Amino acid sequence: MATLESLRKQVLQHSKSWIVIASAAISAAIIVYGVMQLTSLRIAHNEQAWLEAQINVLVPSTMHDNDMLSDNITLNVPESFDTNDPVVIYRARRNGLPIAAVMHAIAPDGYGGPIELLVAVNYDGEILGVRILSHHETTGIGNAFESRESHWLHDFKGHSIHRPDSAGWNVRKDGGEFEQFTSATITPRAIIKAVQRTLDFYQRHRDKVFAAS
Repeated sequence: MATLESLRKQVLQHSKSWIVIASAAISAAIIVYGVMQLTSLRIAHNEQAWLEAQINVLVPSTMHDNDMLSDNITLNVPESFDTNDPVVIYRARRNGLPIAAVMHAIAPDGYGGPIELLVAVNYDGEILGVRILSHHETTGIGNAFESRESHWLHDFKGHSIHRPDSAGWNVRKDGGEFEQFTSATITPRAIIKAVQRTLDFYQRHRDKVFAAS
């Protein structure tokens, strides 16, 4: 009997130990999950704040009285933006009237891979500015356009789908009006074409862009 009682106590003790271990593991998992959730929320918040800052550079708050991040439209237009991913367009309005649009475009054929950019145009289709969101270019190439004060990106300002003409929407090496980077033409070509495609889309679908969601 003593032996059986001893075994019973040992089994009970082991069971309690496993319960404690299991409880600790569950508690740890809950804590880790909670931390991951908080981290994800913080990352999403930071990304949203960063995107808002980029949009505000392109379309200052003095130009509109609406919340551009909330006033957006998502379209699937792979034939225009060369991507199967939905394209988000942020809209600026004043007193309910359309003022400008900021379109999230992609240049799929950069030297280092796809380049994400924002193209801002006023209601008439004139470029207000271009910003690069992400790229995989080397440091030497990326330096030409990743700065907030990038001279190369600034050169897009004031252009439209018809200014310059179709031939002008190229680097100078190809007979166009835009400078290429030192010893690099693939990436500037990709960005120029992405901007041109974005302008072409806007010209043809402006009413759809500003339609009520």
